[in-house]
Amino acid sequence: MPETVARETVRQLVAAGGQLVDVLPRDEYDELHIEGALSIPLKELGERAPLELERTRPVITYCNDFL
Repeated sequence: MPETVARETVRQLVAAGGQLVDVLPRDEYDELHIEGALSIPLKELGERAPLELERTRPVITYCNDFL
């Protein structure tokens, strides 16, 4: 179940092997993303996640939308 987590929690999860995924479109990912984050646009997440992400490790998704 998705939940909002604090920045420090994200740091801890990534340090412990969590997978950081930017879900914005690729062109926006290319513009600015967190170092080490994977690019899997939200529209492709359902298809690509089972192939590219490890089920045994936490997954942290994020986007940087200023709308």
